[in-house]
Amino acid sequence: GGSVTLENVIPGHLEAVTAKLRETGVQVREENDRLHVEAPARLRAVEYVRTLPYPGFPTDLQAPIMAALVRARGTSIIIENVFDSRFKHVGELNRMGAQITVATDNRTAIVHGVDKLTGAIVTAPDLRAGAALVIAGLTAEGETVVEGLEHIVRGYENLDGDLAKLGADIRRVRG
Repeated sequence: GGSVTLENVIPGHLEAVTAKLRETGVQVREENDRLHVEAPARLRAVEYVRTLPYPGFPTDLQAPIMAALVRARGTSIIIENVFDSRFKHVGELNRMGAQITVATDNRTAIVHGVDKLTGAIVTAPDLRAGAALVIAGLTAEGETVVEGLEHIVRGYENLDGDLAKLGADIRRVRG
């Protein structure tokens, strides 16, 4: 659980994302160029997350929402309709205790929510997967080390600093 207010956003551009967050039980309040987001202690699974070109659910948020859904109550299905081989993070999430299976079509992942994740040394194969592993690591019991920092900083210059400002127990150990 927790809450945050995002400023300087255009809420209308995020409708697919905020709709999916609401399905998980997150409260989203829009105020002009702000979004106030408040998450419950545990999310609800969603029947489907289908990535699509804008204005659909963005493929760039598929890995981060999967990281959130691994701890949700119930089973979620994520269908990647935009890119091939976009589930590179699944093996690393499973090493932390997630229960995710990828269908043979490599476009569908079935995410069974678990009560807890366990910290592990994991490797970010790309930018979005790296963000997902950081998210999962923050919810895991014990320490998580995410290797492959070069992928993460390519798109999130100060992710550790920004998350620390929100109260996360995170630090960059090199890079």
